[in-house]
Amino acid sequence: MLRRCVTVGGKRISVSSWSKRRYATEVVSGISLNDGAPTIAPIKPSLWGQPTYKSHPTLLRPNELTPGITSEEYERRRAALMNGLPDNSIVILVAGSVKYMSQRTCYSFRQASDFWYLTGFQEPDTAVILEKNSSSRGYKMTMFCGRKHAEYEKWNGPRSGFEAAISIFGADDARDIIHFPSHLKSVVTSYSNVYVDVPASKRRRSLLQYLSNQVAPKTEYESIIDALSSSRRRPLASEIIKLRTIKSPAEKRMMRLAADISGNAHADIMRFGEPGRSEADIAAHFQYRCLLNGAQRLAYVPVVASGPNALIIHYTANDQLINSDELVLVDAGCEYNGYASDITRTWPASGKFTAPQRDLYQAILNAQKQCIDLCTGKSGLSLHDLHRRSCQFLSTELRQIGFELHTGDLERILYPHFLTHPIGIDLHESSIDRADSIKSGMVITIEPGLYVPPDPRFPKHFHNIGIRIEDEVLVEQDYPVVLSVNAPKEIVDVEGACQGVLDIARQ
Repeated sequence: MLRRCVTVGGKRISVSSWSKRRYATEVVSGISLNDGAPTIAPIKPSLWGQPTYKSHPTLLRPNELTPGITSEEYERRRAALMNGLPDNSIVILVAGSVKYMSQRTCYSFRQASDFWYLTGFQEPDTAVILEKNSSSRGYKMTMFCGRKHAEYEKWNGPRSGFEAAISIFGADDARDIIHFPSHLKSVVTSYSNVYVDVPASKRRRSLLQYLSNQVAPKTEYESIIDALSSSRRRPLASEIIKLRTIKSPAEKRMMRLAADISGNAHADIMRFGEPGRSEADIAAHFQYRCLLNGAQRLAYVPVVASGPNALIIHYTANDQLINSDELVLVDAGCEYNGYASDITRTWPASGKFTAPQRDLYQAILNAQKQCIDLCTGKSGLSLHDLHRRSCQFLSTELRQIGFELHTGDLERILYPHFLTHPIGIDLHESSIDRADSIKSGMVITIEPGLYVPPDPRFPKHFHNIGIRIEDEVLVEQDYPVVLSVNAPKEIVDVEGACQGVLDIARQ
């Protein structure tokens, strides 16, 4: 294995022990580890509310605002958004809030996706106002956040504060979050185009609350938004998602790294998932492998479905033991530096496919590979087109292995879900209409599946078999790029991974 050393805190350590994440980033980006390797001692405790180069030199380079993404890229994103809006426009963007499991026990915080995409700021309960103007920058950015507060930080860790909001995150002005509603009220009347999304709490307010007259008092912010006439208020998310649809080179690198981590974890659990283990064991081992290799969290609750459980598309109970004659369907992916991965593999618990399992698996794999070949910008195909092609491919494959299909058998019973969805910061990004053509720079999933119920219409030896094969595909103009290539999917590779042969080959 290639080993190079870097200096951290005056001590020379190997790349492998220093940061597998950073090593992976260098390999993908083609940048030498010796260029700009950290030589400063990390600051503990950090002075800021999230990692910076000074506090976490193993995670960020000097010009990066978040791992892998530079300050300049965040600036380009904001400029592109504001340049695309009409004159006399204002953007109001609100961060996420901490969510609680029970009473004062909170979940790990994850920033609201659009807020993170435009700012890189990872603290909760903050807000940003962008005002389009005629300056060289094209807009004014005012950030509202929590002030530095010793007693708060003693319990909860550091905040970035107003100075960092300007010097690190690029705000023109920074103010206390408590002044956000009053400032918004004073400036919003000056603009004819107000881009803002209705708070989620309003959209989800239940009918029961209305009927019982227990609706919580509106915040001042919500009152201001309510007061805006429909002729002035514009949806913001639909403008931002236009930018998020096409991935930048840095985003492509992050998504490849997320897929690499998840793909390697899939290969690991094929060996780990022997008969007698529980589905929960597999889910735990997958998460362990992802976090050990740099992921911050899983991108979603994993599906680990053994045997007939795989016929349940969104099976997440993961609470049964694996039998030796069963297939195990695992739909799982990690989130790495803000970007999701989404991979599904199906493998035999025994390490060897039976003849029916092999035939059905190969049918799906053949169809999947044909669909991937179509994922190019020059194809002019839409997501709907790709799904229709997947149905055609699967129908052909199934008839070759003995299925007699009638109208509705495939799409209503055997293959009831859609082939694809865009992916990026969010697992499911509503970036394009399914009728629009795919474009170079998009990342989409390709995930055909077959789920055969114990129905006499279908050959008995396929009953209760559920198989799905899912990859992440980067759409380029002339060719597709499978980002999730590290997850074995050819039959010989899957069986090799299950039997440990793939591990020996990698060594």
